[in-house]
Amino acid sequence: MTDDPMPVARVERILPAPPPVVYREWLDPDALAEWMCPRPTRPTAIEVDPRKGGEFRYDIEENGTSFFVTGRYLVLDPPHRLTFTWHCSDWPDGTPESIVTVHLTPHGDDRTVMEIHHTLLPDDPTRHEQGWARVANQLAATLRSRL
Repeated sequence: MTDDPMPVARVERILPAPPPVVYREWLDPDALAEWMCPRPTRPTAIEVDPRKGGEFRYDIEENGTSFFVTGRYLVLDPPHRLTFTWHCSDWPDGTPESIVTVHLTPHGDDRTVMEIHHTLLPDDPTRHEQGWARVANQLAATLRSRL
């Protein structure tokens, strides 16, 4: 028996920017378009309402197939934590929303430890963990390119 009743995906990265910069990346549609979705998958449209209870939607294209991710912001604690629901349109009917929490901790003067925990997943967390790892790497590369 495991400690977690549902599968959990966990990813941690050190990013080359301070927490306030990383935090803003998660709420800016133009920034999200640069790094959200594991490549070659890309968002085609992003809408965000960055306030507690506000909703977001990412329209996504992957290998000629379109789908979307929706959610709402549960916790916005700048620049330390974001928690939001996550539901993918290609999940089976009746699949409940999962929960993503992003923790941002200062690491030195100009870096951040970012931890992503994706809980209440409908299936094996390996695929989600791999996806979030690629997204975290893309975010790190995007931040480095802006230095």
